[in-house]
Amino acid sequence: MGCLFSYLQPRRRETSSRIDDSRCSHNAESSKKHSWEACVTCCAVSFTFKELATATQNFKVSNLIGEGGFGKVYRGKLESGQIVAVKQLNLEGLQGAKEFLTEVLILSTLKHSNLVNLVGYCTEGDQRLLVYEFMPKGSLVDHLFRRAPDIPHIEWNTRVKIALGAAHGLAYLHDVANPPVIYRDMKAANVLLDNDFNPKLSDFGLAKIGPVGDNTHVSTRVMGTYGYCAPDYAMSGKLTIKSDTYSFGVLLLELITGRKAFDTSKAGGEQNLVTWAKPFLMDRRQFRKLADPSLQGCYPAKAFHQLVVIASMCLQEQPHFRPIIADVVVALSHVASQPYLPEGGSRIFCSPSSSPLRDARIPPAKF
Repeated sequence: MGCLFSYLQPRRRETSSRIDDSRCSHNAESSKKHSWEACVTCCAVSFTFKELATATQNFKVSNLIGEGGFGKVYRGKLESGQIVAVKQLNLEGLQGAKEFLTEVLILSTLKHSNLVNLVGYCTEGDQRLLVYEFMPKGSLVDHLFRRAPDIPHIEWNTRVKIALGAAHGLAYLHDVANPPVIYRDMKAANVLLDNDFNPKLSDFGLAKIGPVGDNTHVSTRVMGTYGYCAPDYAMSGKLTIKSDTYSFGVLLLELITGRKAFDTSKAGGEQNLVTWAKPFLMDRRQFRKLADPSLQGCYPAKAFHQLVVIASMCLQEQPHFRPIIADVVVALSHVASQPYLPEGGSRIFCSPSSSPLRDARIPPAKF
């Protein structure tokens, strides 16, 4: 294939999953228990607080597996024997009833193999808890940045598998959900992994219903995680599906480099990953300097080059230059079709002249 993006064409939107929030207000002040329970009782189990306290051994510290803006996440075991993750709303936190409702509505309505499965919820009294399927490998952060001594580095093929799966999940939100859903919180911490490193997107509290009809964007308060937020959205508050594309580009860059989107432990000029990577992304002869040292050169040169180009496309400063996520899925599928083979794979990075992307019509990177 002479050019990775040469055959990518816009697609007609599928409409198999309909989100109907007419019965469920997104206004936290007006939402009532019966209104949002009516939206999810057919798709998720309603648990009592006692059931979830028992499942988590009264929210025992040793069962704590994560913590974020919403609250704390505990490992639990239901009476049925199913292992689950129980997320408990921090009643004094920044994210509250509105985010809780958003997550319950989206995860009870949309089902995809690359979205975390909502098992149930609890709304007893002031308590707000969500119950998810348990993801045994934790998050991508645990394998890229917070790796325990007994956890090996993620090899190339697994990184591509994770990228492709996450892109499939995002494409489902953008192209199948009706109306489309803008994730708004794509980051390594929200990419959960099963035992086979199949990724699932999680934490939908910040998600927004995307623009429909002739509307091009949704105006909203800027929220998200520093380092992942698209510059156009950060400056204008105008949210589009291309805002997700940018955040996904940052995730790709993390998988390529093994560096965090924002790392305060590094020197000033290297703290922001996109800023640090900019000179290398603008010169294809420098692409090899982006490679995570822990890969030790064990990656297919052409596929590595292609993945960097995809990341660069997603990170374009102007949103109209970024590809839609469906096109990213196609491009990543091509990268995945070229796995690294330890016995026959090259460990030498190809020069730009030998790359199958040398004829790609890609606009100059602007950051």
